[in-house]
Amino acid sequence: MTALKEYQRLEATGLWRPSPEQQRREVYVSIGDATLTINSFNNQALTHWSLAAIQRRNPDEFPAIYHPDGDPDETLELAESEGHMIEAIERLRRAVERARPHPGRLRSFGVAGVLSAALVLAVFWLPGAMRRHTLDVVPVIKRQEIGDALLARVERLSGRACRSPETQPVLSRLARRLAVRRIVILPGGLRDSLHLPGSIVLLNRALVEDHEDPAVLAGYVLTEKLAAARTDPLGEVLQDGGVFASFRLLTTGEIPKDMLDTYAERIVTAPKPVLPTDAVLKEFADAKVPSTPYARARDITGESTLPLIEADPMKAEDPAPVMRDRDWVLLQGICGG
Repeated sequence: MTALKEYQRLEATGLWRPSPEQQRREVYVSIGDATLTINSFNNQALTHWSLAAIQRRNPDEFPAIYHPDGDPDETLELAESEGHMIEAIERLRRAVERARPHPGRLRSFGVAGVLSAALVLAVFWLPGAMRRHTLDVVPVIKRQEIGDALLARVERLSGRACRSPETQPVLSRLARRLAVRRIVILPGGLRDSLHLPGSIVLLNRALVEDHEDPAVLAGYVLTEKLAAARTDPLGEVLQDGGVFASFRLLTTGEIPKDMLDTYAERIVTAPKPVLPTDAVLKEFADAKVPSTPYARARDITGESTLPLIEADPMKAEDPAPVMRDRDWVLLQGICGG
């Protein structure tokens, strides 16, 4: 959701320069509920500007040049063709300007300006600030509880997780090997994999039944682990629930069940984030897992995953197996054949 109700999502391309000494680079620009976000083309966040503190250097001229209040050296250029984005930014700037006090006006206008500024802060700044504060103070054990509660709701959509006394130790060893808390195999409902708060990774049964190399399974776990490290999954839960979810978690230690239900229904079909190839390769290298089996599982031709094949960090190595053959055979039957 954006700060303007009529836009569910508002994006544009522009030219961003962090300082006069650096080259301009082409970026994606998007408006959120409190910030203007500048991303690289591989979906990496480069910077965030407060919507309440954006200045325009050249009013009524194009390309429109913006900079954060107090830092005119960092600039963002938007071409005239990005009219929707420019119009949205100007509307927000006018709203902020109207909220500021103007010398010489009657006291009542000054009071109204203060109230308007407070409203702008409440709408633009408070939700994000409360969410960040909540994420800072929520203990690990509470994250794990929320993850377990979400897993129970996902199981309503996918069926109960596959488990047996013989395979639980196998999954526990694999989780320790890949540095996650818990790995869960689901009988359906997922395209392939998903991560939840509390370091929980969910995998579709096809990843163990349709492949001969456990490195495929490990690859999906590692990419979900990387995605969770780049974007806090609990933060996504709170953003999905709005400021009320953060307030409830802060004051009662709980998130309303209906919010968890809604979030669970959304994430099982939500598109996956695009992860930078170099970060993915580093994750595989650190875990000493070859990336080629994972790349071939995603695209059997290898065309779309060629960088993961050509730069496989284990290509010239002789890494230890992801798991013992006996453990892999046991795991392939976890869902009963």
